[in-house]
Amino acid sequence: MALVYCGIDEAGYGPMLGPLCVGFAAFRVEGWAEGEPAPDLWAALSAGVCREPGDKRGRVAVADSKRLKLSNQSKTRHPLTHLERGVLAFGGVAEDAPRDDAALFAALGTRLEDRPWYRGEAAPLPVSCSAESLAFARNAVALACASGAIEPIALACIAVGEGEFNEEIRRGGSKAGVTAAVFARYLRRVVDRWADGPDSVRVVCDRHCGRRSYAGMIRAAAPGRAVETLEESERCSRYSVGGERFVVQFRPEAEDAHLPVALASMTAKFIRELAMARFNRYWCARVPELKPTAGYVQDARRWLDDLNGVLTESERESLVRTA
Repeated sequence: MALVYCGIDEAGYGPMLGPLCVGFAAFRVEGWAEGEPAPDLWAALSAGVCREPGDKRGRVAVADSKRLKLSNQSKTRHPLTHLERGVLAFGGVAEDAPRDDAALFAALGTRLEDRPWYRGEAAPLPVSCSAESLAFARNAVALACASGAIEPIALACIAVGEGEFNEEIRRGGSKAGVTAAVFARYLRRVVDRWADGPDSVRVVCDRHCGRRSYAGMIRAAAPGRAVETLEESERCSRYSVGGERFVVQFRPEAEDAHLPVALASMTAKFIRELAMARFNRYWCARVPELKPTAGYVQDARRWLDDLNGVLTESERESLVRTA
């Protein structure tokens, strides 16, 4: 039996500027037996994949994006070195790696909000390494997947723009509700694509802000299918969807235990970074002395202060997240 093994995670939950991005990664794992725990893909792909950046064997690091994103003040390596290498290596296994950010957005199904600060010209990829080193990374991942009978079958990222985010808050929603709604969109995709197929399905998500109950969200994403609560504890929340072959799990720090969640985290963070690069190129072109921002609250307030007298009220309302 094969297992469709999916991970979902977000980046950009806390910032005041820029999109909230939610990544998704899925693998088909051959030779998995029903009832076994989720496979350790780090072990299965160890010929080409590792957990720590800077591996001496040149393997591709896959881990929580917070561990792989380097400081923007790094003097020796580009801040996106490890994120880009991992995302483009896995994203390019089945087809040619995208040549620019617009092609990557298209490949991942990412739509940035239609605002002037996201409409700029496409930026070439890769931004942190040579095409040759990226090809080496892709080949290492492809060979490891082939030897382990593991196939990357989906990589995606949904970007929730400032307007969509604020509209949800105005309707009485919450920041956590915005994230949950995107998670539900991915669950619907998984149900539509794989629930009635021959494979077992496991979906692992990072737990949202300590929340334990997700049965209602899963029922909304899988109408007409029986959802059974298997566990709701401090350790994790688990649910079956239409039977034991399809299980959804939410757990704290899922990106440290499940490679698909780690890759989803990396994808979400990389796409948010590319979106913010567009954002900063636009505003720094308008105000050349302006220092770029990552969008997090303290620096976002500095950035907004620096644009006093430049931003119109309409622009301020359009680009500042209200929660």
